[in-house]
Amino acid sequence: MKNISHLHINQISSSTGIPAIGIEKTALLLKSGATIPFISRYRKEMTGSLDEVQITIIRDLLSQLEELDKRREAIISSVDEQGLLTPELKKAIQNARTMSEMEDLYLPYRPKRKTRATVAIACGLEPLAKIIMSQKDIDVLKKARDFIDIEKEVGTAEEALTGARDIMAEWINENIQARARIRQLMERNALINSHVAKGKETEGQKYETYFEWQEKAGEAPSHRILAMFRGEKEGFLKIQISPEKEAAHSILEKLFVKNDGACAQQVQMALQDAYKRLLLPSLETEIRNMLKEKADKKAIRVFGENLRQLLLAPPLGQKRILAIDPGFRTGCKMVCLDEEGRLLHNETIYPHPPAGQKGPAMAKIHSLVDAYRTDAIAIGNGTAGRETENLVRRIRFDRNIIAVMVNESGASVYSASDLAREEFPDYDVTVRGAVSIGRRLADPLAELVKIDPKSIGVGQYQHDVDQKLLKQALDDVVMSCVNAVGVEINTASKQLLNYISGIGPVLAESIIEFRNTHGPVKSRQELLNIPRLGARAFEQSAGFIRIAQSKNPLDKSAVHPESYDLVTQMANDLGASVGDLIKDKALRKKIRLDQYITKERGLPTLEDIMRELDRPGRDPRQKFDVFSFDQNITRMEDLREGMVLPGIVTNITAFGAFVDVGIHQDGLVHISELAGRFVSDPAEVVKLNQKVQVRVLSVDIDRKRISLSMKDIADLQNGKPAAKNSQ
Repeated sequence: MKNISHLHINQISSSTGIPAIGIEKTALLLKSGATIPFISRYRKEMTGSLDEVQITIIRDLLSQLEELDKRREAIISSVDEQGLLTPELKKAIQNARTMSEMEDLYLPYRPKRKTRATVAIACGLEPLAKIIMSQKDIDVLKKARDFIDIEKEVGTAEEALTGARDIMAEWINENIQARARIRQLMERNALINSHVAKGKETEGQKYETYFEWQEKAGEAPSHRILAMFRGEKEGFLKIQISPEKEAAHSILEKLFVKNDGACAQQVQMALQDAYKRLLLPSLETEIRNMLKEKADKKAIRVFGENLRQLLLAPPLGQKRILAIDPGFRTGCKMVCLDEEGRLLHNETIYPHPPAGQKGPAMAKIHSLVDAYRTDAIAIGNGTAGRETENLVRRIRFDRNIIAVMVNESGASVYSASDLAREEFPDYDVTVRGAVSIGRRLADPLAELVKIDPKSIGVGQYQHDVDQKLLKQALDDVVMSCVNAVGVEINTASKQLLNYISGIGPVLAESIIEFRNTHGPVKSRQELLNIPRLGARAFEQSAGFIRIAQSKNPLDKSAVHPESYDLVTQMANDLGASVGDLIKDKALRKKIRLDQYITKERGLPTLEDIMRELDRPGRDPRQKFDVFSFDQNITRMEDLREGMVLPGIVTNITAFGAFVDVGIHQDGLVHISELAGRFVSDPAEVVKLNQKVQVRVLSVDIDRKRISLSMKDIADLQNGKPAAKNSQ
């Protein structure tokens, strides 16, 4: 980030409503290398308590404005090198606030390849074009004869007029006012038309909805835009985006046609050609890019929110787990894990067809649960998952053992990764996959950070959106979640350490090496002994690191070391120790925060400290809740219209939510069926991994489609009829 521009700060403040002083301070912190979680959590006094969302917006807008300035400098330099930069043009470029406005100014000066207009100019027809463009009352044909030049391949008056029109068409296309007004028309009124590509009717059946589709481009939801663009990319659809032609021609006529004389008729022909051949294709590309960018941002936002909810899913905690990766022919791979997720044992059972060894399989599970003092059984929700769950629930254990279906999406990606091979070099992918399933139950965040977020399966068109923007957004989400929960430094994986504020991959490696060489880190102060972990990294990371073995109770909390002296002072003022302060709520109530306010440390930080002293090192995630599917439903064929079933929300999109009811095929609750009221955003109603009750609306076995509803479930269970669709 370059020097902070006050113009940029004011622009961001104007567009977001965030106070300029907060933007400036945030920009300075970002420039110094501070992370978003750190700024949000530990620099509230500086920013005015801006949250992570606001800080992210500031960072992204600053980056966009800096890119705009880079382009501005390049354009000014290019025009100047041509010797065409006037003070007026330079001022106009400097005052341009959007990329399109700047590119419109640059268009006449952009180095051109050979065009019809440049050919006509080379033939000496530019003076004729200027005469015609003035639209004086002259004999156009007679004047055109003066420009016949056989050597320049202008053999007739009509050829001269054609060349002149080509020049005028380029002038019209490069006119700033014309481009701005046609762009405005397209943004407001352009229609997006989708048609099936010739001969692709059968092959492109999945895009049948868009074989004959038309709607206002600016009002089309993101999922439809991305679906149509994907269909076009795959060769099944033809897409066109354009406003009403008559409206566009009318705008250009008002700008360029002065009368109804012979010259004006030539101008009229030139502007029709300019619109069809130059303006429309150019601005259609712009509008496509704008629609794509808008749709990408919406899809990325949905993906990011889904990922956040998945990463912050309730952990079972440090329990001994028997994890099962189910299968039919290849059997069910089982692994036994200790409280730290270490692999203790693995083997395979074959309870399902074709082997069908149910009795021995149940006996083996029972014996492993006893032998390894298992607390819970994690069962992957893929192939044979429900059958395996039913098998486990038939086993009579000597104590209460919970059995939980675990979403295994992405487990196969982890099991085949370099990381998995490094961790388990002596085991195959089936063992690694089962380990991942078990660890996901214990701590979803710690395990899922090992997998590329795109492989987790909670996105919408994630492979179609801008991959750079997607990666940035998902990295932001993972970092936010990791730092919100905090990381126990002595047990965390390299991947988890990597996401701690201020750490990164190099320091994560260094921490692992330090642990392996010197044993567990005993205090936050000892972090400074880790090679390459200097004062700056310590400042950024220390508050998010937890050290359970430390003698200092604050090392287990989110209180930053820079505030330890303050907490000690609070305790001393009460004649107590820091430990007493944490244990005794009545003691904490005696603290008057206003006595500890300084220029650097205000009420927001003091209130954060008090909340942390109430529950030091608290986990912000919800408490784990055991869930079970309907035991009578294991296949699509078991479903009947009107059934009310328990389910888990597995994905949220702009058009609804997908719910797993335990049959290996998620059903869709369309946005219109989420609630008995209008819903503009599914995320208002449901969260990822939420346990819900759904009613079966329809089942299409051939197309593997299940339609579900969440409306009026309580009424249905009480015997009342469902309300009619209200959306």
